[in-house]
Amino acid sequence: MNIAVILAGGTGSRMGIVDKPKQFIDIYGKPIIAYTLEVFDNHPEIDCIAVVCLKEWMDDLRILLRKHEINKVKWIVDGGQTRQESVYNAINTLSNEYKDNDILIIHDSVRPLVSHKIISSNISGAKEFGAVNTVIPSADTIVKSIDGDTIKEVPARSELFVGQTPQSFKFSLIREAHDNAIKQNNLNSTDDCQLVLGLGQKVHLVMGEKLNFKITSFDDLLLLKAIIKLGNTEMI
Repeated sequence: MNIAVILAGGTGSRMGIVDKPKQFIDIYGKPIIAYTLEVFDNHPEIDCIAVVCLKEWMDDLRILLRKHEINKVKWIVDGGQTRQESVYNAINTLSNEYKDNDILIIHDSVRPLVSHKIISSNISGAKEFGAVNTVIPSADTIVKSIDGDTIKEVPARSELFVGQTPQSFKFSLIREAHDNAIKQNNLNSTDDCQLVLGLGQKVHLVMGEKLNFKITSFDDLLLLKAIIKLGNTEMI
């Protein structure tokens, strides 16, 4: 069984939006999260979907699921105070229904241009290795600074990758990683792969794509609108 966990518990505070979370921003008649969910809903290897959502936006989510005929969503899970808590809430919701070797594909709701190829690579990689992270090679030289004023070092670019989502795991492994983090009083991790590494387990790399970017700023919104408009134009 392959279960997508779509994280939609953020508030969009970094974008300065006060009236709605960024995942519910409308782009050409459709909220961003709807674009994301449609990709997973249409993917033949995804069996079902859990959406982690702010409680006050659950009704809006149910409405858009019906409107856009997104049929694989089986659970709407209450979002936590942190990303880690949100994922843990989803794991607990699923724990009584699914097996240790089932695959959890954890994805940000505000990465709407994720491709079927990336999702398939995550599923096959997680089945083979137990844990995978979607990445792209760093196109830029990365400069490390401790004080924000001077360069500490310039790491070799060939060793650096930009992390994306999905991050995908065998169910038993990600559940163990979260349980262990809580025991260690690690309660605010922003990355599930960090928790798996905390068990001493390897996380393998799956190649992502530049278009699989995260909507974090108004520039990202403009880029998304341009890409969607171009795609619609080419399909006419």
